[in-house]
Amino acid sequence: MKRVNDIVSNARNLSASSGSCRKPRTNAEVRTREYLTETEIDRLIKAARANRYSLRDATMILMAFRHGLRAAELVDLRWEQVELGRNAVLRVRRVKQGVPSVHPLQGDEMRALRELKRSALSPFVFTSERGAPFTTAGLARMIARAGEAAKLTHVHPRCFAVPCGYALANRGHDTRALQAYLGHKNIQHTVRYTELSATRFKDFWHFSEFGSMREP
Repeated sequence: MKRVNDIVSNARNLSASSGSCRKPRTNAEVRTREYLTETEIDRLIKAARANRYSLRDATMILMAFRHGLRAAELVDLRWEQVELGRNAVLRVRRVKQGVPSVHPLQGDEMRALRELKRSALSPFVFTSERGAPFTTAGLARMIARAGEAAKLTHVHPRCFAVPCGYALANRGHDTRALQAYLGHKNIQHTVRYTELSATRFKDFWHFSEFGSMREP
């Protein structure tokens, strides 16, 4: 009996040992791109609207995408940063030594924020069911659930700041304006968005109405 126990014990140790030697998978192996497209953001928001706290969750995703907010910036958002008057704005405070900025709020954001504010009992815009400030861990769980419901794989909070940059670059905004909007201290962090923007290559090929190539 002792020999059997020794064999089982050795087998377990070998299994644990071999498991610990496995290299962790890189991000590139898990997902081919680190950001969501605008269409996928819309799917995620639609999925979040089916949650128990649908207004809060959908608004969090919308705000994160629209303003390029990191997880820490989003959960720390306070009502004192939101102005819902005639010229509604969001005063964005950046982490990681980012540059603060003032962003205009769009109509859908204003409507959602006004509805949230009607029942607000906290200085924080987004709170848990107990009224405590929302946490980055809670945000990650909520996004993962919404991603699963939207049939999107490996969705995480970082998927929002990045697509904001790409979406604005594809709308033709210049690098300096993007840098200010996203709060980048170093413009090199912004250049990647304009480098991968499809609008850079617009009209590289010129075709006549008959499909033949013409001179630029």
